[in-house]
Amino acid sequence: MSYKRFGLLLPLSLGYLLDASAAGWEEKYYNPMPEAGDVVLPMPCEGSMVFRKVFIPVAGPLDDYPINIGQDGAEYGYVEQTRPTFIAGSFTGAKSDKSRYYLMAKYEMSQLQYAALTEATCPTAATKMRLPQTAVSWVQAIEAADKYNLWLRKNAAGKLPKEDGAQGFLRLPTEVEWEFAARGGLEVGAAEFRDTHYPMPEGINAYEWFAGAQSSNGKVQLTGLQKPNPLGLHDMLGNVDEMMFEPFRLNKLDRQHGQAGGYVVRGGNYLTAQADLHTALRKEEPYYNAEGQVKNKTTGLRLVLVSPTLTSRERVASIESSWKKLGTGSNEAESADKGTVQSLNSLASGVEDKALKEKLQALENQLRASNQQQEETRDQAIRASLNLGAFLCTKMLDDGQYVDFLQKNYKLNCEGADKDTSCDMRKGKLEEQKDRLHKLSRYYASSLVESATLYGQPLLETQVPVMEEIITRNKQLQDLKPYLRTHWANQKAFLQKQKIDTAAWLNSCKTVTQ
Repeated sequence: MSYKRFGLLLPLSLGYLLDASAAGWEEKYYNPMPEAGDVVLPMPCEGSMVFRKVFIPVAGPLDDYPINIGQDGAEYGYVEQTRPTFIAGSFTGAKSDKSRYYLMAKYEMSQLQYAALTEATCPTAATKMRLPQTAVSWVQAIEAADKYNLWLRKNAAGKLPKEDGAQGFLRLPTEVEWEFAARGGLEVGAAEFRDTHYPMPEGINAYEWFAGAQSSNGKVQLTGLQKPNPLGLHDMLGNVDEMMFEPFRLNKLDRQHGQAGGYVVRGGNYLTAQADLHTALRKEEPYYNAEGQVKNKTTGLRLVLVSPTLTSRERVASIESSWKKLGTGSNEAESADKGTVQSLNSLASGVEDKALKEKLQALENQLRASNQQQEETRDQAIRASLNLGAFLCTKMLDDGQYVDFLQKNYKLNCEGADKDTSCDMRKGKLEEQKDRLHKLSRYYASSLVESATLYGQPLLETQVPVMEEIITRNKQLQDLKPYLRTHWANQKAFLQKQKIDTAAWLNSCKTVTQ
């Protein structure tokens, strides 16, 4: 029996098994492409596994974020049809954080890592053992995660992240967790998120393994040889299929079908044609066949690190309080719906007939659910309005500075005694750009006023930090942050004074500094 595996002969106080940087596997065996933001957990046999944080821009325990997964297409609509769903993170950082996150393994589980969890003796680290572990059943994948959880709790409990005092745990990902991460999460824009692939500036060959002599050539490849997706995750598409936590269900337009079947595998593998490799790709595998548990040479696994939901009495009380407010209206703009829900509640509480009481309570719940859906759709529209306002602010800065440049040149060359021969052309260009800026300013003002009129300050104010968090997490949008703040300042000024001041709003956008 190896003391390295079970940590029986060395006291924990020595920190031998607790320090992920202690002598053990060389980094090239478990993290061949290190990046800032990597989260490293120790493993048995002095090993390690690397994770990446996947952020969701909501912070409350009952908050979640609406997304669309799947892909529209007549051929495989019953499997991959686009449908709306929601996602939320497990862990919070500082109290001021506006987002939560879960952690996903940076690489597919390697043969080395699987052996460290399951073999009686510790494996010898070697490059060839960086191949993804395949030919394991879904049950064996669950057992490997279980062994890792138990080992961590015994030997490295301090390394596990906690939420509300409760330790996190490892499992296979849900389909929503996997697809949100595979598409790039908050690191990509809305249009890129809905694309069939995450952004691949250097072409798919540089990022994923698929069938053909120009890629995998029919062979499984070492983990981490290709470039990562925008979240820093490697081999999310191709190389080996990845098992999901939940059973397979067919799609029924905007929802999943009621029958649960075998388990889901996602992402495609090294035998998948390039044309078929996309983020919505999913298929069913049976748990068992005539020989026993199903094991495929093209299927592996990747773990996620998450937390329990009901972590403490205080958290339960917070969730209960939030749940009671769902769909009841939490501000003046929703007071009518709130009154209707309360009236139904009061009516049901005063009814003696049990059957009638149940019908009234069911009607109340249906109304709350409908209200909640409308509120979530409205919040998405508010975020889109804020995003548009910030973008228009950038355009007013650019166009405003260009007009100033043209005005300065015109004054320099055309208002003195020696007029330039191009003055007529310069004047025409200046007037043209002034007119363009004027129309842009009017469009910005109309958009701002319409948004303020439709939603009001309380509703707008709650979505500003959410939109700011989305922008902050997306490297391509981070420059938009000061424009969002400027736009919100303009919107608040209108809400408070009810004065349309296009010139002041233009000037505020023109003076934005990064």
